[in-house]
Amino acid sequence: MTDSKPADMLSKYKPAINATTLVTNLQQVEKTVAKALEYFNSTRHITLYYEDLIKNCSKTGDVLEFLELPHMELTSRQVKIHKGELLTHIQNWDDVNKILKGTTYEHFLQADY
Repeated sequence: MTDSKPADMLSKYKPAINATTLVTNLQQVEKTVAKALEYFNSTRHITLYYEDLIKNCSKTGDVLEFLELPHMELTSRQVKIHKGELLTHIQNWDDVNKILKGTTYEHFLQADY
């Protein structure tokens, strides 16, 4: 999203997450990711997470190095849609929080990008 007006409108949307299937869905995603990594095991690749790019701007240098491109300053015109804690953006936060507490996915509850 590169325009702040639609981003402001989108930021007001609060999705309701199906808490009943959430852990199962996250487990399925983990399996899919593991399978994809296995398929590409013999292919030259880099594993990069969005969260790492946001938290550590030097990661873009790693990408440029992997692509064998000269180091350069990279910028984005993307507009952040959601700011602050997740609890302000999820309609059924209490349900999601209760389901994920004590699981291997509990760390997602503190995510703030």
